[in-house]
Amino acid sequence: MKQNITSFHRFPEVDEKEADRLLEQKIRKNQKKIIVLDDDPTGVQTVHDISVYTGWDEESIRSGFEEDRPLFYILTNSRGFTREETEKAHREISRTIGKVAKELKKEYLLISRSDSTLRGHYPLETEILREEYEKIWGKQIDGEILCPFFLEGGRFTMDNVHYVRYGEELIPANETEFAKDKTFGYEAATMPLYVEEKTAGAYRAEDVVCISLEDIRGFQVEKIKKQLLGVNRFRKVIVNAISYADVKVFCIALYQAMEEGKLFLFRSAAALVKVMGGISSQPLLERKDMVTRETGCGGVIVVGSHTEKTTRQLAALRELDGIGFIELNAGLVKEEAEFAREVERCLKEEEELLKQGKTVCCYTTRSLITADTGNKEDELRLSVRISDAVQSLVGKLSVTPAFVIAKGGITSSDVGTKALAVKKANVLGQIRPGIPVWQTGEESRFPGTPYVIFPGNVGEDTTLREAAQILMGM
Repeated sequence: MKQNITSFHRFPEVDEKEADRLLEQKIRKNQKKIIVLDDDPTGVQTVHDISVYTGWDEESIRSGFEEDRPLFYILTNSRGFTREETEKAHREISRTIGKVAKELKKEYLLISRSDSTLRGHYPLETEILREEYEKIWGKQIDGEILCPFFLEGGRFTMDNVHYVRYGEELIPANETEFAKDKTFGYEAATMPLYVEEKTAGAYRAEDVVCISLEDIRGFQVEKIKKQLLGVNRFRKVIVNAISYADVKVFCIALYQAMEEGKLFLFRSAAALVKVMGGISSQPLLERKDMVTRETGCGGVIVVGSHTEKTTRQLAALRELDGIGFIELNAGLVKEEAEFAREVERCLKEEEELLKQGKTVCCYTTRSLITADTGNKEDELRLSVRISDAVQSLVGKLSVTPAFVIAKGGITSSDVGTKALAVKKANVLGQIRPGIPVWQTGEESRFPGTPYVIFPGNVGEDTTLREAAQILMGM
């Protein structure tokens, strides 16, 4: 049942300063490196001055461990993978992390960062991570923490229901367009039922441990710790949270439980990473923070996401002067030769406009293109094929754009790894709430270029336009 945002007022305020003080002590004592496996590039939407590695070779993972930072990200892009590809990647990553950690004599925590609207390969990814960790270390992981709260995107968990904010209303996630996803859809109305649905009954709703907002707002750290100490056999733990302060209180209890020997895996949105890693808040980025050199060309905006929110954002972007718009007819995707010609047409038009110093927005047909086979993985493959075409509109450029914005999870991953050929990026911060910016590395196709990773499900209707205005210096 939908709620109004005013329903938050029924909970007392928490002493956030005290939570900060206690949590800082726990984070300082933590000697384990936090490794975040991100199923698309948008998961860095709450952090800054953190490295993202786009591969999981030994050299990259060793570099991450040796950094003087509390955490690093490995971009798996697994939301665009089939089940088989996802399993293979997660086994490889787990084994490589384990091997390097043993060589360096380092301990670590694994966070599987995924969509704040509950899409993705769940529970497959964390099951593989658990299985491999237990093989490598001979220790059992006691539980899995699920924390989909993400303030910047308007995602809140209250009374064990996960909500998506639309204006002043809170809509249960299972009633939104995201729950109707062709590949990762779900019907469950509560988080415990979501666990039961996704695990096909292997973990029953009544067995899920729920950390209530009442206990969090009551600063019942000892009670929450006892709940965590009672978790075993990979039971699921749901964290209710409507503010960062709630996550902080939970993390105090979490670190206490881990100090007493409990082992956990994490499936979360971006907020938990920030809190566990003690990453400070910083102001939103300005153009001077991102653009380090002028290229004489305009910027490139590529839009692959077809969510209703993205379509509204694209409409608002059209109100901005100085942008050329090119539509890629994604309806041709099933006709290989025709689709290839369509991509070439778009690329030619795009380059002509860029050379004139004009910013270009390349976007896919707004209607959802489906495989019509009834197979979820066929739908995913079709999405990947379209995304591959979109990324080529950046990767095949013969001129250097002033900036790149990619809209949509799979799209932004393909642009980052394939088009821009990034191996390691530094997260500069966020251009708007929940919208991260990478600074591309020297090895990339366009070194030092600001790359804005714009999730398909984040922002208000005007946010894409605002991001473009900032980068265009308007």
